[in-house]
Amino acid sequence: MSTELQSPGSRKLKPGSVKPSTPSADGETLADLNREITACTRCPRLISYCRKIGEIKRRAYLDWEYWARPVPGFGDPKARLLILGLAPGAHGSNRTGRPFTGDGSGNFMYPVLHKAGFASQPVASHRDDGLYLHDAYITAAIRCAPPENKPAPQEIANCAEHLDREFALLTEVKVVVVMGKIAFDAYMNYLKRRGELKSKAGFQFGHGETYRLASGRTLLCSYHPSLQNTLTGKLTEKMFLGIFRKAARLVAGNGS
Repeated sequence: MSTELQSPGSRKLKPGSVKPSTPSADGETLADLNREITACTRCPRLISYCRKIGEIKRRAYLDWEYWARPVPGFGDPKARLLILGLAPGAHGSNRTGRPFTGDGSGNFMYPVLHKAGFASQPVASHRDDGLYLHDAYITAAIRCAPPENKPAPQEIANCAEHLDREFALLTEVKVVVVMGKIAFDAYMNYLKRRGELKSKAGFQFGHGETYRLASGRTLLCSYHPSLQNTLTGKLTEKMFLGIFRKAARLVAGNGS
């Protein structure tokens, strides 16, 4: 299966087939970009950490060959919903090579996406498990697993170019869901680089906060589905499902 994206069920493709994205003005596609992301070595600390985790492994995954490199985005290249997270989990995406796959965050998120109509199934265990997304694309502010889930400011900046190029290729996006403060800040900074936002004044991260952007897109904020948030009840399934059901209504043009 392709490492860069999976087929959108809403486009009537079979799981495992790939519908190419529309090339950018310079001919770049998501497949081109994701190959470059996977080979990226801009952040030596992160690359070293990902590889080390892949060598040491976790006892439950000793028979796995870890992905152990930057993780590309995943989903429908014609998606109207963009989901932006923080970074790969050390033994989740860094192991499986697909966003939110194989860890607690994904185990919490994909059942919700399935109920909201954006995922073909509620289970995400590995890259060849048959999961595909309907009208949604998932990516992250940081493409490598950071130690203690804390990327350095320069590492976030290093990944910004990847986001800019990725967002430029996702031309159908109408709604953006940011999960967590770092993802929120990454998207705000993207808007500033684009000249779509002069100041962050008036924008504040909080679960359920909703903003209509100058571009016509809608920004929805959610707490990140980390175990720290879900096990403590800071983020419940009802809260999370509410975000994505609202996103589904907005994508369909049915208001808030």
